[in-house]
Amino acid sequence: MNSTGGLRLVPLVLALLLAVGCAAEEPAETAPEDELMARARLIFKPLPQEAPSADNPVTQAKVELGKRLYFDTRLSKSGKLSCDSCHDLESYGVDNLATSPGDRGRHGDRNSPTVLNAALHVAQFWDGRAADVEEQAGMPVLNPIEMAIPGEEYLVDRLAGESAYQEAFAEAFPEQEDPLTFANVRHALGAFERTLLTPSRFDDVLRGELELAEDERQGLEIFMRLGCGACHNGATVGGHIFRKFGIAEPYWELTGSEKVDTGRLSVTGEEGDRCVFKVPSLRNVEKTYPYFHDGSVATLEEALRVMAKLQVGADLSEGQVAYLAAFLKTLTGELPPEAIAAVEQHG
Repeated sequence: MNSTGGLRLVPLVLALLLAVGCAAEEPAETAPEDELMARARLIFKPLPQEAPSADNPVTQAKVELGKRLYFDTRLSKSGKLSCDSCHDLESYGVDNLATSPGDRGRHGDRNSPTVLNAALHVAQFWDGRAADVEEQAGMPVLNPIEMAIPGEEYLVDRLAGESAYQEAFAEAFPEQEDPLTFANVRHALGAFERTLLTPSRFDDVLRGELELAEDERQGLEIFMRLGCGACHNGATVGGHIFRKFGIAEPYWELTGSEKVDTGRLSVTGEEGDRCVFKVPSLRNVEKTYPYFHDGSVATLEEALRVMAKLQVGADLSEGQVAYLAAFLKTLTGELPPEAIAAVEQHG
């Protein structure tokens, strides 16, 4: 979706959301279960079992190679950092730092987002500059602030020095005469990341196999009443579109951000994309603190207050915050057992 085109609808959407959000009271009771879930199923979908790619078919050999690469510190120049260093799978794909230290200890400007379920997103990075997980996978490796590998051939030569890698690339890409390439490093990492899906209890609820507890139902009702589902929807509860951060007022006034990040403007050069970011998925949001593109807000509860105020002009009560948090915790999923096994073997 073109973010600038979407922003042309913001005045109308904002007016509607402000009317709903500012009038939102702490509900005494929610709608009947059937009615509530019927509305919810129009907004949310169960997480699929796979995240396929026509351009990079997922095979077991690619996934196994991708796992090995993901945990290999040789993908950083110093040999100290792996992909898992900033996207720790045992910590729900993040390092729980505001920003992550790179190969030389220097921090980037943006929070490291989770890799879990990321293969289902519309694009990668906060500003959407990578189209998919395959393109994204190679970019931190070559970034001088992040993993600092000085060039594609540098990494290829390093990996080619191990016969086990030569064999693994040949098995993963059997149709290629020279399979150990930087492009195939990206493809293998991408194939692995496409397996990192985390179904949760909310998926069982959407399928009618479980019911929400009362506080969770209250939270779902408030979430939909405030209009949060306009951006946080679908199977990943976000990750599908780009939106301005700070519709009702400048975001940094509430987040306390030290730097004003212009977001997607740096990618598109279009003024309408100033402070526009990819809407993050709320899957596992309980675990992926601190929050926002710069990790400026430490707790889920404070992030909820900030989002309600910035995006729909609503001041949440303590009860509403508690209900919303209860609902969002139903999105905490099961970590892929194969990925956790890989952490134990290669960590």
